[in-house]
Amino acid sequence: MSHRPPNPSGRVTSAKIVIAGGFGVGKTTLVGSVSEITPLTTEAIMTSAGVGVDDTRQVPGQTTTTVAMDFGRISIDRDLILYLFGTPGQTRFWFMWDELVRGAIGAVVLVDTRRLADCFAAIDFFEHRRLPYLVAINCFDGMQYHDPQDVRDAWRSRATCRWWPATPVTGSRRSTC
Repeated sequence: MSHRPPNPSGRVTSAKIVIAGGFGVGKTTLVGSVSEITPLTTEAIMTSAGVGVDDTRQVPGQTTTTVAMDFGRISIDRDLILYLFGTPGQTRFWFMWDELVRGAIGAVVLVDTRRLADCFAAIDFFEHRRLPYLVAINCFDGMQYHDPQDVRDAWRSRATCRWWPATPVTGSRRSTC
């Protein structure tokens, strides 16, 4: 419960955050675990139409994919609501990212350190648009495969490097996010 006095105008302020990252890094799971409402998801079963288009070698067992967006909500306070918009991760759906980031105050780039290179496109996207972001390192099965500093160093080794915050999370557990 907040100890702040209520907003005298009675108005509710909202903010939009985009959750992005590569295919199968846990964006839908993250939105679902932190949202206070049942999230809106656009998960579709992967079919043979995606063979040769979607690379599932690094995500064995992945049977669904986000085809539009995920949506969730977190009430930070009585008068402050955070809306979460999860992006699709596959390159064939990236055309939607420009629409999803419209009006966003920032982004979370979710990273699977077993496939670190899959996050670079999302980071490039936000840097190009000058949208603030942080990097959340998804600890699948509770395992942290790399130290956050090692992940920062890997990113810094790229030509357009700059420092960014990197935080370990377990996307399926709200208490870590």
